[in-house]
Amino acid sequence: MTPWWQKQSEEARLRLARHDALLHLAVLAVIAGVLSGLVIIAFRLLVEELAAFWSPSGSEEDFEAVSLQYRLVLPLLGAVLLAILYVRFGKGVRVLGVARVIERMNYHQGHHSLRGFLMQFFGATIAIVSGHSVGREGPHVFLGAAASSLFGQKLRLPNNSIRTLVACGTAAGIAASFNTPLAGVIFALEVVVMEYTIASFIPVVLAAASATLVSIAAFGNAPAFTIQPLSLTSLTDVPMVILLGLIAGALATLMILLVKLVAGRAKRLEMWQRMLIAGFVMLPFAWLLPQTMGVGYDTVNQLFGGETLLQLALLLVLGKLLATSAVIGLGIPGGIIGPSLFIGAALGAACEALAVSAGMDVVPGFLPLLGMGAMMGATLQAPLAALTAMMELTHAPGIIMPGMLAIVIASMTASEVFGQESIFITMMKAAGLDIDQNPVRQALRRLGVVSAMSTDFSRTRQQIKVGEAQQLLQDKPVWLLVEKDDGSAVLLRAVDLAGVIGEKEEANSDPVEEATIDLLDIPGQRFDATAVSSRATLQEALEKLDTQVAEALYVESDSVTGVPRIYGILTRDMIESAYR
Repeated sequence: MTPWWQKQSEEARLRLARHDALLHLAVLAVIAGVLSGLVIIAFRLLVEELAAFWSPSGSEEDFEAVSLQYRLVLPLLGAVLLAILYVRFGKGVRVLGVARVIERMNYHQGHHSLRGFLMQFFGATIAIVSGHSVGREGPHVFLGAAASSLFGQKLRLPNNSIRTLVACGTAAGIAASFNTPLAGVIFALEVVVMEYTIASFIPVVLAAASATLVSIAAFGNAPAFTIQPLSLTSLTDVPMVILLGLIAGALATLMILLVKLVAGRAKRLEMWQRMLIAGFVMLPFAWLLPQTMGVGYDTVNQLFGGETLLQLALLLVLGKLLATSAVIGLGIPGGIIGPSLFIGAALGAACEALAVSAGMDVVPGFLPLLGMGAMMGATLQAPLAALTAMMELTHAPGIIMPGMLAIVIASMTASEVFGQESIFITMMKAAGLDIDQNPVRQALRRLGVVSAMSTDFSRTRQQIKVGEAQQLLQDKPVWLLVEKDDGSAVLLRAVDLAGVIGEKEEANSDPVEEATIDLLDIPGQRFDATAVSSRATLQEALEKLDTQVAEALYVESDSVTGVPRIYGILTRDMIESAYR
């Protein structure tokens, strides 16, 4: 006899396959948010503890204070450790970060592996601590998404729910990075899920809020950047804002093209070779421009002071762009969101210095902040997420209008003028992958097979007695799942069997209960059927019908113990009706 708690958990799993399981998803989202927050706290603490060994200030960002010999050794040492990590544990894992999250959503229903999680956790730690020009937000997103996915897999949740949990973990990663829960929500929906629905929006909001609370409990509520309240003070600033947006769009395009170029050339190399090349690439930057090493948020905060020289700002733009494009293209397991913010801030500082030299009255920090939003929006092709992040970082509604102007111009310059997709899609295509944004497929991914299956069926053998058939039809099933003698199955309409029994009763005055009926020989339409897991989405079910010699599916449990239980049957018409 099945224990009551197993029955309850099974019923909950089946409910989560439907579109109306919002309460269940909300509870899971809070847990996923807390779990993601704890993982990100562990990651940041590990980075800080390791940085304390070489940094005079104990900060993983203060490479300028490190002696030259250590600055030159660190990237090479990090490259060697990363090479060993990939050779020993990689097992084919080549792409990590946000691009990997998108790839798992599109090709694997959001399922992540423990191997990928550990590779990102320790790989990104090594990359950041050793001074490679990468950010921590991409790893945060991956770790949050992977932790939430593994949590859902452990509970054996249906795949549509795991996809929602991955979105929750993504939002949690961004929210915990900057204490920007709303930006995390928008980023998850705009970049990873690529659609807005109530069913996904509410759980993602709860996860982002939960992760933010966990992050605040560990690191306090201090913002990532020290920014005074800013706003557009004069219409004379508008031309500079427009110019900033245009240049940011062009720079984002250049970064995307460079990453694509490097990734394409490096595709032929083994991962350990890529890591070692990346270590040598960082050497000139470590020697001449240490501000470009690591995350670099200490330099970003300095750029908001309004005292950066034009020449230095331009060097920072060029140096960070080249260093980041090279190491990201080579596959260093870090993020690109942080570097895009760095480049945008340096670009804004350069425009600010140019405006001051021209006699314009510019509020310090105004243009660097707009540059950050413009560069993030154009590089990621996520304008709403960039605008929301700016607003949450400043708590100043006055930044919205100029922010909208700069971000939209930059995003359209990259996408419409230069025809570029987001950096993540570019990285996926460089790895030979693509994503399908077909709205029909997206709708089918939101629903589990349980939500569309028919439970009006009965199971039967291929050959049965007439009496058994009569008893079978007393429950008035619509379908019969016929288990053939060779172990395969077909689907038969119950009305076809009822017609045959009626004919036999009319043709014989004597009882016919002991007569045998072969359900494969009677007149009627039969559908070859194969099994599909109760965790599958309708998209997976449709793909199974398309790729296998089958015309119908029977939905069975994926229980690891005992005989699988069959919950219902599914035809192509049922899938299409669910979409409509």
